[in-house]
Amino acid sequence: MSEKILVTGGAGFIGSHLIDGLIGKNEIVCVDNFDPYYDPGVKRKNIVKHLENKKFVLKETDVRDKKGLEGIFKEGIDKVVHLAAKAGVRFSIENPFMFADVNINGTLNLLDLCKAYGIRNFVYASSSSVYGLNKTPFREDDRVEKQISPYGTSKRACELYCQTYSLLYGIPITCLRFFTVYGPRQRPDMAIHKFTKLIDQGKPIEMYGDGKSKRDYTYITDIVDGVANALGKKFDFEIFNLGESKTVELKYLISLIENNLGKKAGIKRRPDQKGDVPETFADISKSKRLLGYNPKVRIEEGIKRFIDWYLENKS
Repeated sequence: MSEKILVTGGAGFIGSHLIDGLIGKNEIVCVDNFDPYYDPGVKRKNIVKHLENKKFVLKETDVRDKKGLEGIFKEGIDKVVHLAAKAGVRFSIENPFMFADVNINGTLNLLDLCKAYGIRNFVYASSSSVYGLNKTPFREDDRVEKQISPYGTSKRACELYCQTYSLLYGIPITCLRFFTVYGPRQRPDMAIHKFTKLIDQGKPIEMYGDGKSKRDYTYITDIVDGVANALGKKFDFEIFNLGESKTVELKYLISLIENNLGKKAGIKRRPDQKGDVPETFADISKSKRLLGYNPKVRIEEGIKRFIDWYLENKS
């Protein structure tokens, strides 16, 4: 059965891959404001192949523009995937008010419209940043009170608003905590993309700390599978981790990029950065049990795929 799905942030890295996966069986309304945080032309290229598809509609709207969003809801929407957000831990420390405005107010606008228009399912893209300084592995039932960036705080605030709207108005809502998503079309400011470009150009990369920090890197196709599974189910309110459930040390990540490029990295050591946590690690037992989530792409294969894409598209 075909459904009409609104995807906010649909021209971005994760959003465009999600649309690629959903559009075969569904009508897609892509909302994006083409924020200049990085080159909007990159995002336009992400969705250009869909522009002539009758099952695809692009709406250049900001999620803070409630009237603009309401015009879209009036045309009929079945389900919503809310990916649009100000992103970046370090950037949020410099711009906390901007993150509150976009992430919290934008999410509230969508929740209020879901209430008014009887949306059947609302899937919210949260982040592993909500766990902050918690001990690993991170579980969905952990107490999360130690966010160390305005970005993480804004994401946690949105989860709480989601829960409140679900309880008050009966909106089925699923919050998905993404763990360091990577793959083709990744944002250029993210470490894997940035490191790859600099190493390829023979320029030094900055390594914060001693290189022993660890991240749970999750390949984009596994994230898309998790979101699609959440859309196909109906929970009153649930939170799920979407990660690979394996940790990768920064030094090992750099070595994988070097090996796939066939080039050695020049490294500038830098002190630990504010807002960064030493480790992220997802417990995905709940996601496996209730979502049928099963990540398939290991970091070694994922980095190879990313480097292949980068080399084909770097011009």
